[in-house]
Amino acid sequence: MAKEPRSGKTEPASPLTARQARVPATTAEKPPRRAMTARSLAALLPGVTAPVFRRRSPAGARLLSGWRDIVGPGHAAQTTPQRLSAGTLTIACAGPVAMELQHHAALLIERINTWSGEKLVTRLRFVQDPTAGQPTRKTTPSRAPRQTVSLPTLPEGPLREALEALGASLRHERSDKKSQV
Repeated sequence: MAKEPRSGKTEPASPLTARQARVPATTAEKPPRRAMTARSLAALLPGVTAPVFRRRSPAGARLLSGWRDIVGPGHAAQTTPQRLSAGTLTIACAGPVAMELQHHAALLIERINTWSGEKLVTRLRFVQDPTAGQPTRKTTPSRAPRQTVSLPTLPEGPLREALEALGASLRHERSDKKSQV
């Protein structure tokens, strides 16, 4: 058999053939692909919580909220935990108290780590703050008695009570806003 000489050029494919190559024949059978698919809540949470946890870790928040239970009422009355960062807990306290706490640093670190259940704190840093440990007094403005809201069309029950309480609360908030303006 004789071979035909090759010219090195290929014949262009017809447009119909190229289109058929791009689009599979089963396209009509498949439903269109969804742009947004259902995702689990666990897959979405890290993206939402990461910025918040960068600012304040959940372990640090637990430590701040349970400070009185961890160090005891004596130290809690004189100190305030301020920040937990990279294993260093910053504690605000008055000058003389800081000296005392430096002597008890190993014990405090042990108590904190035992309470949290993990090695959360490796170092303590003390910052002088004469107001540390003193509770701030919140001044509450005198409040007028709340106006009641009645819903006679609803039957008696917990739903009616909840809606009446909600209505009274909203009415009270609106009257507070009007009196401030």
